[in-house]
Amino acid sequence: MRTESRLFIGVAAFFLITAVGYGWRSREPAGTAVLTVAFLMAALVAFFLHTQYRRRGLRAQDRQDAEIADSAGPLDFFPPHSPWPIVAALGSLLLALGIVYGLWLALLGLGVLACGVFGLVFQYAARDAQRSNSSSRERRSPMS
Repeated sequence: MRTESRLFIGVAAFFLITAVGYGWRSREPAGTAVLTVAFLMAALVAFFLHTQYRRRGLRAQDRQDAEIADSAGPLDFFPPHSPWPIVAALGSLLLALGIVYGLWLALLGLGVLACGVFGLVFQYAARDAQRSNSSSRERRSPMS
């Protein structure tokens, strides 16, 4: 996921530079807001991919010397039940309503949305850390 995170960091940087330049030259708030939201969305994806890369390391797709068989096996763990998509959707709804009804509601929605996104990203962080610790212990223990 290293390549993907770098790609989205570049996209986020492009939208940030474009939003600053557009806002400075045009003084038009709608286009500046759209470019700012595009920057935030690209930065969110870049943050997620970078977090996954730091947690899991290089994949077979990221290595030049990898074989096709290196990527065989189960894809990943997919959670059966999670409250975080509902929290993120509620935060998005409050943020959208806050744009219409007032800044206080938008700030509340932004906080709920941030909680939902961080919950989605880190909900199984302890599970992954526990799994990596147990696999490293198995590698260290000598088999006599």
